[in-house]
Amino acid sequence: MQATLDSGIPELLAGEGRLTPEFIGASAAITRVKAAARSVAPRATTAMLFGETGSGKEMLARYIHLHSPRSNQSFIAVDCSALSETLFESQLFGHVKGSFTGAVRDTVGFIRAADGGTLFFDEVGEFPMSVQAKLLRVLQERCVVPVGGTEPVPVDVRLICATNRDLHAMVDMGKFRQDLFFRLNVVILRVPPLRERTDDILPLSEFFLNRQSILNSEPRRALSAEAAESLIRYPWPGNIRELFNVLEHAHVMCTGQTIELADLPPPLNNFSYLGRISMTDLNLAQIERNTILEALKRTRYNRAGAARLLGIEPRRLNRRIASLRIILP
Repeated sequence: MQATLDSGIPELLAGEGRLTPEFIGASAAITRVKAAARSVAPRATTAMLFGETGSGKEMLARYIHLHSPRSNQSFIAVDCSALSETLFESQLFGHVKGSFTGAVRDTVGFIRAADGGTLFFDEVGEFPMSVQAKLLRVLQERCVVPVGGTEPVPVDVRLICATNRDLHAMVDMGKFRQDLFFRLNVVILRVPPLRERTDDILPLSEFFLNRQSILNSEPRRALSAEAAESLIRYPWPGNIRELFNVLEHAHVMCTGQTIELADLPPPLNNFSYLGRISMTDLNLAQIERNTILEALKRTRYNRAGAARLLGIEPRRLNRRIASLRIILP
């Protein structure tokens, strides 16, 4: 599908309605996800989105919202991993003035702020057990009791949740309530990682480069054949977010109208990053492992710097280092 650009914001108007850049493309993987999302959107059912960091879970939630009867109401996105541990309940459910030190006025909280619209909880596995019980009550009774309050306040929200954690395992370990899990795990959608939709890499790149030219009031840059091939061959551990960061870097570093291989950040600016992998080791885990090791070496094993180089969050990098059993010097 050819998108029509009319602004530099990450949402645009296109043939089938208002879209987001993560859903540009016509690969089989993304076509299946869009079809499933449009089927879910008109219903009030809770949806659970699974996918890697940076793959576009929030954008899929927005896509569902924009194709739902609530599209003219608020879409409130909450990163549960970023909420203050001490103010978790207040931030979600709101509080009344004087309910705790620092509560100088009433607040509505995220849930009531989304009343009539869609509430998206990213990283829902980060909810403390005490909050999980209260969230379950909100879903069952359709009302919220603010911290320090006594009167329930009715709310009408459509809930979409996302995680990259194994909630089944968390239930077995007693870290996630089984009753809440069943309540949230009604319709499941998996957001494919970028490496599973390589046909969309160049259309996405074209969108991002057009967006950069608009934002910077500069002529549009095109990809050279070598640069395009490198983007397609790269395993993209940081997914869409990493692709955007790579292309922003390339747009800045390019001195002409064509982005060359040398304008891309490492390791994409040298095909040797794949050459070091033997055919017997050519699997996604090994490619990701080698890519992370290369980034760590180039930053002298500074994890924050390596995360920036890879276009992912430090906590995501730390999880991958542990999962891949990478031993650092």
